[in-house]
Amino acid sequence: MEETFHTLAKELMHKNQQLTYERARTWVELLWEDFESTYAKAGKQYQGMEMTEKVVRQLIQNYGDRLHEFAAKNPKYSHLLNDKTIH
Repeated sequence: MEETFHTLAKELMHKNQQLTYERARTWVELLWEDFESTYAKAGKQYQGMEMTEKVVRQLIQNYGDRLHEFAAKNPKYSHLLNDKTIH
């Protein structure tokens, strides 16, 4: 999974040059976790990591260049993406 997160973070950085690796990695982990938890809450059967990776990659392609704007407007994510919380 580490390799997958690394690859997706690099893809996000390519799509959005305003993000550092740490910030991109945080976004990937948040998107991954959010998709899996939302899918589970909806009562859907788990489709595996491949499905989650596909969805996160699609989100990066569709919205990656604007994720920094979304974080500024959404308190659910903004505190997690604060530079002081990234180690």
